[in-house]
Amino acid sequence: MDTLKAGIKAGLQTTWVLGKVIFPVTLIVTLLSFTPVIDWIVVLFEPLMRLIGLPGEAAIPFVLANFLNLYAGIGAVLSLSLDVKEVFILAVMMSLSHNLFIETAVAVKVGIKAWVAVTVRLGLAFLSAFLIHLFWSGGQTPAQYGMIPNTSTENIEGWLAMTLHALNTAVIGILQLAMIVIPLMIFIQWMKDRDFLKLFTRWMRPATKVLGLSPNTSTTLGAGLLFGLAYGAGVIIQAVKEDNMSQRDVYLLFIFLVACHAVVEDTLIFLPLGIPLWPLLLTRLVLAILLTIAIGLLWKRTEHTPSQSYLKEETNH
Repeated sequence: MDTLKAGIKAGLQTTWVLGKVIFPVTLIVTLLSFTPVIDWIVVLFEPLMRLIGLPGEAAIPFVLANFLNLYAGIGAVLSLSLDVKEVFILAVMMSLSHNLFIETAVAVKVGIKAWVAVTVRLGLAFLSAFLIHLFWSGGQTPAQYGMIPNTSTENIEGWLAMTLHALNTAVIGILQLAMIVIPLMIFIQWMKDRDFLKLFTRWMRPATKVLGLSPNTSTTLGAGLLFGLAYGAGVIIQAVKEDNMSQRDVYLLFIFLVACHAVVEDTLIFLPLGIPLWPLLLTRLVLAILLTIAIGLLWKRTEHTPSQSYLKEETNH
C-alpha cells in the first residue's frame, strides 16, 4: 500500500507538471488548425520540401505531425498520391520531428533550451530526408496504403464548436497522459522499493556506457524508449530531482530520445502506410546512437580544453 500510495502521488504530481504544459498547447494548436496559419506555414516550407525530393503538398502532413501528432500527419499522407520512397522519407521525418510544440515545452521543463530541442529535431528530420533522397535510387512504385481511422473536422463549424473540440482534444490528451504516467510511476516506485532499479541499472549499463551516459540514467533511457519523449520526460523530471543527474546527462538523454523514443509504438503507427518498418526503426536507432556518442565526445573534449582547465585553476585559487 505504501508503494501504491507513493507511486500514485508521484504519478499525479508528474501529470500535473506535464499537464500544465500539454493542455494549453494542445488547446491553442487545435484551435489554430481551424485557421489559415497552418496553410501559411505550408507555403513557407514548400521550397524546402522540394530540395529533399518531396512534392510541395508533402509539407502538409509534416506540418500537421509537428503541430498536432503523428496520427494527424499519417492521416494527411493517406490523402496524397506519393510513391514508396516519398512516403518513407516523410515517415522518417515525422518519426524524428512530431508533436514539436508539446515535446519542446516538456523538454524545457527538464532543463533543455527550447532552441536546442527545435534545432536538433528539425535538423535530424531534414538531414535524414536529404540523405535518403540522395542515396536511395529506388522506391518509385506508387505507395499502397492500408486502413487507418481518420477523424474528420470538416463538420465542425463556429467558434463554439471549435472551442469544444479543442477542449475535448486537450482533456483526452491529459487523460491519456495520466493513464500512462501514473502506472509507470507506480511500477518505478515498486522497482525502487524492491531494489530492482539497481538490477535494471546493471542490465542497461553497457548501453549507457556506449552512449557516454551515467549509470543512473538507465531507468530514464528505458522509459523514453518504451513510452516516448513526453511520457519519458515525467521520469526524467523525477530522476533529475532524485538522482542528481548532470546537465550533460540530461542533454545527451534528450538527444538520444529525440531520435529514438517510443520505438515500438511510433514504428508500428506507420504500418498502414505500407512502407518497410525495419529500415525505419534502424534509421532512428543508428541516428540516435551516432549523434549521442558524437555530442558526448565533443562535450567531454570541450570540458577538457586548456582554457577550461585554466579557468578552473583560477577559480580554485
